[in-house]
Amino acid sequence: MEKVVYVDNNATTAVAPEVFEAMKPFLTERYGNPSSMHVFGGSIYKEIEKARESVADILGANETSEIIFTSCGTESDNTAIIGTLRSYPDKKHIITTKVEHPAVFNLCKYLEATGYRVTYLNVDGEGMIDLNELQGVIDNDTAIISIMYANNETGVIFPIEEIAEIARLRGAVLHTDAVQAVGKIPFRLTQLPLDFLSLSGHKLHGPKGVGAIYVRKGTKFTPFLIGGHQENSRRGGTENVASIIGLGLACQLAKKAMEKEMTAVRKLRDKLENAILEKIPHTRVNGNKEKRLPNTSNIGFEFVEGESILLKLDEKGIAASSGSACTSGSLTPSHVLRAMGIPFTFVQGSIRFSLSRYNSEKDIDYIVKCMPAMIEKLREISPYGKKGGLSV
Repeated sequence: MEKVVYVDNNATTAVAPEVFEAMKPFLTERYGNPSSMHVFGGSIYKEIEKARESVADILGANETSEIIFTSCGTESDNTAIIGTLRSYPDKKHIITTKVEHPAVFNLCKYLEATGYRVTYLNVDGEGMIDLNELQGVIDNDTAIISIMYANNETGVIFPIEEIAEIARLRGAVLHTDAVQAVGKIPFRLTQLPLDFLSLSGHKLHGPKGVGAIYVRKGTKFTPFLIGGHQENSRRGGTENVASIIGLGLACQLAKKAMEKEMTAVRKLRDKLENAILEKIPHTRVNGNKEKRLPNTSNIGFEFVEGESILLKLDEKGIAASSGSACTSGSLTPSHVLRAMGIPFTFVQGSIRFSLSRYNSEKDIDYIVKCMPAMIEKLREISPYGKKGGLSV
C-alpha cells in the first residue's frame, strides 16, 4: 500500500511503535489471568496497576483507585450516565448538549424514550454553550450533567471548570467525555471538581478496545457491568491486559509529547488552515478559532459535497473525514454543524482535518498542493454550485 497522508486522528490514531512492543509480551509469553492465584498470572496484576498509575498521572488525579479500565469511551460514557441514574433513582433529569458524540447523544435519546427528561443545551455559531442557559435549566431533579470536554468534529473546548462549579453548587453530578482532549491538552483533576471523565486508548496512540473512566473518590457509583471482582468490583470481566498495558504507556508518551502537541502540531494545523482559506475562495473554519484543540480544523467548502471531497482526497492518498467516525456512511448532515447554525451550503461541504505528532510539514504541503484544483473541479460539477442551478 502506498503511503497515506493521515489527517483523521480524531477518528483513530496509529498505535505508537513503543506501545506495540510493550503489548506483545502480554499476547504471547505473559498470557496469564491477573486474577489467578499462581505467580504466572498474579504477577500481571502489578503491571495493570502500573498502567493505572500512568492514566491517573496524565489526568492529574488524586489517587490511582479513581481509575477504572473499560473497553472503550462509549462504555465509559454509559457507565457514568447509567451508573448515576441507578444511584439516584428518584432523579429523572439529564442535561447534555446538542453537539455531543453519539455515545452520549444517542444514549440520552434512548433514556428520553424510556421516561427520563433530557435537556439538550444549544450552541452558538462558534459551537460554544451559554452558561446562563445551563443555570436556567438545572433543578433539583437533575441527576447528571454530561458535557464533552472538547468536540470531536470542531475541536471546540467547552468551559468545563465553570460548568463544574455550577453543578457543584446545585448538587448535580458532572460527567465529561474527554475522549478527544486527553493527550492533547493538560489535565489537573485535583483542581477540577468533576465526578466522571471518559477516555479512550485509540485516540492517543494506544490500541483500540480499551478505555478508562475516572470516578472521583467519594462519588456515588453503581457499576454498569456486573460480574466478577475485577476493578475492585466496579467493572466485571477479565481484564484486557495487553491493551491496558498499551494504554498505560500511551498515556506516558502523550504526557511527554504534550508540549509538541500544543506547539508543533498546532503550528501545522494553522498552516494547513490558513493556506486553504487563502488559496480557496468560499471557505470558512467551523468553530471557535481560539478555544479549540491544537490538532483539529473543521473547514467548510461552499457549494460542494463533502463526500465528493473525501473521495477525491482518498484518490490522492489523503485520509480525512466529514465528522464523527461513529456516523460514517450516514448521508445525514452533521448534527454538530446544524446545531451551530452553519449555512447549509457550507455544512454539506465541511471536512475535518485532525493531526497528530506523527504528521509533518510535507503532509501539509501535499494537502495544500492538491486541494485548490480539486475543489474548483468539484464545484464545476456540483449540484450545489451556481452552475447546478440549485437554490441555496
